[in-house]
Amino acid sequence: MSVTHPIGFSASGVAAGLKASGRADLGLLVAERPAAAAAAFTTNALPAAPVVLGKRHLADGRARAVVVNSGQANAGTGPEGLTDAEATAAAVASAIGAVAEDVVVCSTGVIGPRVPVDRLTAALPDAVASLDTGGGAGFAEAILTTDVRPKEASATAGPFRVGGCVKGAGMIAPRLAHLATMLAFLTTDAPATPALLRRIVAERLVPVWNSVVVDGCQSTNDTVLLLASGVAGGPELDRPEDAPELVDAIEGVARDLARQMVADAEGASTVLVVQVDGAHDAAAARQVGLAVAGSPLVKTAVFGADPNAGRLLQAVGDAGVPVHPERVRVALGGITMIEAGVVLPPEDGLVEAMKEPEVVVEVRLGDDDGSATVFGCDLGYEYVRINAEYRT
Repeated sequence: MSVTHPIGFSASGVAAGLKASGRADLGLLVAERPAAAAAAFTTNALPAAPVVLGKRHLADGRARAVVVNSGQANAGTGPEGLTDAEATAAAVASAIGAVAEDVVVCSTGVIGPRVPVDRLTAALPDAVASLDTGGGAGFAEAILTTDVRPKEASATAGPFRVGGCVKGAGMIAPRLAHLATMLAFLTTDAPATPALLRRIVAERLVPVWNSVVVDGCQSTNDTVLLLASGVAGGPELDRPEDAPELVDAIEGVARDLARQMVADAEGASTVLVVQVDGAHDAAAARQVGLAVAGSPLVKTAVFGADPNAGRLLQAVGDAGVPVHPERVRVALGGITMIEAGVVLPPEDGLVEAMKEPEVVVEVRLGDDDGSATVFGCDLGYEYVRINAEYRT
């Protein structure tokens, strides 16, 4: 059901000629009235122009529309790129009867080339005319780059609906700050305030997306945006304790999208789930999980279905988190490979477990309460081919 599952939103996806393939490359998401909004962005020191503009436009916690172009990232484009993003926001605002400051612009694609704004704006009448409360699927399709398939999710929480979509297949190791590229858009029709959305983004969504790794490369464009139309009605929701089911549903949709994203990563054939328990705190657990899921040695071992415990041991120990070897236990597919920091003789069933579509690695560091789940994927020949030919 995607981003238009909640009431109060319409969306569309059209071909503006921004991609040589001729596929849909312009997505538009519009709220029927200014929506509460909060976002998290890349911490890359060279952010794309839309990230710079997005921070500015979302400072008041409100947004009316999101426009996404795929094909050009509008990163590394200097002052002209920011001018292009501003012109895009102004054109969308004019087309829907809003103000430019209420339009969030996102871009994804090749870093360096400028967005052909004339083509984009020429396609806006078609995008606006195509807006529909069932248009979430078209929006999710239009924002893709090297992704194989759209990634959408939805949920309900009492009287409220939650929806979302994400794109991202490569250049993914988000390190987001509260305030191929990963763009995630989540919506709800709950009467949530910007203050509540900011807390949900910071406390629930940033930890989810910071627990995803494909290739260890943080994009210049990473953005997570959460919008609340408020059309479902009811008392204003200002704190997480005002609507715990809603908060859980939004995090659940994000986790669903995160899992879909790694399954659709460039060249991926296997989802890698690393569950870390017994750490000092959640941050330490996440750091170990990312070290394991992001290790090229672990990722290639998963691709080759090679149950090499030494690669897991190396990754855990190289995470930068203090550990006591005698407390470290690692299992793969439920089969223990490392006990008390010692590699055990391989057992039957490990190779078969690594041939499953989803490989689960469980790491226990001790008896503390810190835990985290990290999503990753294998790394194989197809990833190299896709990225070697990315601009050709």
